[in-house]
Amino acid sequence: MGQPVLGILTLYLNDNGLLEEKPIYQKMTVAGRKLGLDVYVFTPQDVNYKQNRIHALMFDPSTKNWTRKWRSFPNMIFDRCRIQQSHRFQELQQFRKKYGHLTFLNRVLRNKWTVYKLMRKDERFRPHLPLTRMYESPTDLTEMIRKYPLVYLKPVNGTGGRGILRIEKQQNGTYLIQGRDQSRKIISPQRVPLSGLHGRLEGWNLKANRYLVQQGIQLKLPNGRVHDYRMLVQKNGSGDWAVTGCAGRIGASGSITSNLHGGGEAITMQALLKQWIKNEDTVEEVTQKAEELGLQMAAFLEQSYGRLCEMALDLAIDRKGQIWLLEVNPKPAREVFIQAGERDTYRRAIVRPLEYAIWLHEQKNRRKNITTPIEEELPTPE
Repeated sequence: MGQPVLGILTLYLNDNGLLEEKPIYQKMTVAGRKLGLDVYVFTPQDVNYKQNRIHALMFDPSTKNWTRKWRSFPNMIFDRCRIQQSHRFQELQQFRKKYGHLTFLNRVLRNKWTVYKLMRKDERFRPHLPLTRMYESPTDLTEMIRKYPLVYLKPVNGTGGRGILRIEKQQNGTYLIQGRDQSRKIISPQRVPLSGLHGRLEGWNLKANRYLVQQGIQLKLPNGRVHDYRMLVQKNGSGDWAVTGCAGRIGASGSITSNLHGGGEAITMQALLKQWIKNEDTVEEVTQKAEELGLQMAAFLEQSYGRLCEMALDLAIDRKGQIWLLEVNPKPAREVFIQAGERDTYRRAIVRPLEYAIWLHEQKNRRKNITTPIEEELPTPE
C-alpha cells in the first residue's frame, strides 16, 4: 500500500491561473512529505470528468518548482475554496455535488446568518453572540440603532472586511458612518441625522445584497484603532479538536475592521489583552474561557454540518472580559501568527490538517479491514 494522498482543492482567483495561497500549499507539500503524506493541489477546472483524473499542480521541494502531472483522485480532499462571484465558483459547486461521496477533511459551512441562528439555539453560546438580524427593511436598522449606540452592517457572505459599515450614535445625536467598500477601500466618514441615515445608505442596496445588522461591541483602543482576536481551532493527529493559537489584530488607522489584508497588524493575544484589560488574573481567566468556548463551538458546528477540520473564530473581548463571537471563518489564513511573531504556532497551523488527514486515512483503513463493503469508493469512470 502506497502513501496516502491528500488533494488540496482550491480556486483560481482569475482566468490566468493565479492562486492566492500558493506559498502555504508549498509548505504543506514539504511538511506532508516528512509525515509520509503525498500532497498535490487542484481546482475543479483541472478535473477530467470523463476519465476521472486530475491535472494536478505539484511542488517539487528539490527543485522548488511547480509542475503539472495527471493524477488519480486523492484519498482525501482538503477544501480550501472561498466564496467568489465567478464561473469558477459555479464549477466548484458542480464538483462538490458530483464527488460529495469522497472523503473530505471539511464540509461546507453555511453563511453568517444561518450559523448565527443555529448557534443561538444553544444556551451555552447565546450570551456570547452579539444580537443580529437580517436586514429586510429600514425598520431593522432603525430598531437596532435605537437599541444599541453602535451597530455593524455586514454582507451575509462577505469576507476580508469587504462591504462592512459601522454606524455609531454621536453625543450630538447624529450618526457616524464609517466602513469599507467591496474592494476593501476605506470610505470617507460621514455624519448624518437619523432622518438622513437611510437615504445615505441607499446606494449600498442592503436588502438586495443580503446584509446583516449586528450589535456593535466597543473595541477602540486609546489610539482610536479597533482590535479583536483571531483564534484558530483545528483537529489534531488524534482526531480531536485543539486550539492551535490565538492572536490579536489591530486595525489600520481609520479602519473599522482589524483584517490584516486591510492594513491591520498582528500582536500576541497576551500582549493585547494586557493593554486592554490590564488585570493579569482577568487576562488569564479570559484566555482560558476563550479556549474552552472555541473548542465547544467547533464541536457544535461539526455536529451540525458534518466533518470539519479547522475554523477561525473572530472574537471580541470587552472591557469587562466578556467574550463575543463576531464571526466564524471556515477557510482561515495562517499569516496572523507569523506576523505576531509566533513561528511555532504558524508551523503547527500548517501541519495539523496534514496530521489529521493521516489519522483519518488510518481510521478509514481500519474500518475497511473490519467490514467487507468499501464505505467510500473513488469515482468510477463513466
